[in-house]
Amino acid sequence: MAPIATATKQLWIHAHGFYWMLYPFFEGKNGFETPLSSTQWIALGETMRKVHTATLPADLARRVPRESYSPHNRMIVKALDIQVERFLFDDPSMERLAAVWTTNRKEIQTVVERAEQLAEQMRHRATEFVLCHSDLHAGNVLLGADDRLAIVDWDNPILAARERDLMFVGGGVGGIWKDPREKEWFYTGYGPAEIDLVAIAFYRYERIVADFAAYGEQIFGMKGSAEDREEGVRRFMNQFLHVTEIAHKSYSDLL
Repeated sequence: MAPIATATKQLWIHAHGFYWMLYPFFEGKNGFETPLSSTQWIALGETMRKVHTATLPADLARRVPRESYSPHNRMIVKALDIQVERFLFDDPSMERLAAVWTTNRKEIQTVVERAEQLAEQMRHRATEFVLCHSDLHAGNVLLGADDRLAIVDWDNPILAARERDLMFVGGGVGGIWKDPREKEWFYTGYGPAEIDLVAIAFYRYERIVADFAAYGEQIFGMKGSAEDREEGVRRFMNQFLHVTEIAHKSYSDLL
């Protein structure tokens, strides 16, 4: 979904200390609220093929971040793991998260360890970097009448292995996008592709690590309202119901 051009044919303006963009209103729901039809899955695949094969102007390409397999989020989770073990918490959300974390400590440590292992492998692989959306979950895919589809939330594009996006198809984020038929429809639109299973496994684990880090910092750092923190605990718990199992399966496929 592209912004609406200004009267001077620009895509944004700077005023009052902010950059402003105006987007068209999309009548519909996101992929968490309603499933994609087979036609929409094919269209999503076709769209992501175009994104991944896009050639950026040199000056723009220099400004887009490149994948570095940074250990930043893994270090945060390791620090939180020590915090959970050493501190007592008196906030209900913090207590709940600490209990969930303690119960699943071995699982969390395994996720971090495997993400580190796979990141090291990825650093030594000859990988083609392409333009990626970087957060292609169902909430960023909007669905309208007559099989209309739009992809939003383009604030963190990255030059990375195409699996950075492809791992979401079949990845189970939010408990959906796990049906093998959906994957088949997507690749009908995407076309033939040699999928790097090491990259798929890495990005699925790294996504989980990033969520552990984000929710852990939010809740243990007392950020946001009590309702926000409770929602963070719920989403943290959902990792063990959906995406972690799928990430482990991706890892076992390498063995």
